Amino acid sequence: MLLADRILYIDAEAIVLDKPAGLPVDPPRRGGDSIASRLEELRCGFVRAPTPMHRLDTDTSGCLLFARTAKARARFQQAFETRAVEKYYIAVVGMELADDQGLIDAPLAKVSSAEAGWRMVHDPQGLEAATRWKRLAVRDGATLVQFQPLTGRTHQIRVHAREAFGRGIIGDRVYGIPGGPMMLHASRLVVPRGGKPAIDVSAPLPDYFGEWRDAA
Repeated sequence: MLLADRILYIDAEAIVLDKPAGLPVDPPRRGGDSIASRLEELRCGFVRAPTPMHRLDTDTSGCLLFARTAKARARFQQAFETRAVEKYYIAVVGMELADDQGLIDAPLAKVSSAEAGWRMVHDPQGLEAATRWKRLAVRDGATLVQFQPLTGRTHQIRVHAREAFGRGIIGDRVYGIPGGPMMLHASRLVVPRGGKPAIDVSAPLPDYFGEWRDAA
């Protein structure tokens, strides 16, 4: 699988890639394949390889933004820091939700232990974390949900899904319901660019979402 075959958007400043689930952005400590080790595949005629501007968890698929120049990298970095970038995710939560939308406001902190490693948890003294959500469809004890994180904390959507609903995302081995692929997909990315048209890109749901793809 060539990364260039998964490009959703490209111009002189940016690339948006449909990252496949299972491929980490950064090189794993134990070694192995990663986006970072294959950036040459995304040069697309430029002298230098592009720079990833944010991260997606290894098992999360979907929209991943790259800057192709130093000037674009600075512009995109400012957009992320000022929370001007809009990110939307689609996930399957392991319960039927009665409400149609809401806001999850639950600060997060990182904890670790020698036995279990590290993970993110809800902590009133932690860093601010807020996520909007909207119910898209309900079926067979599960719900297709659109999430819009308003902050960019590590594992934010995965922890917030569990905290808000009592049941996490299907396929999430750490915070949700283990078994099968993690049903979390970065479905849309909107990046403002000053006087230029914004980058507004959507990535289709992967095949393993099955019938949920019709409801997205």
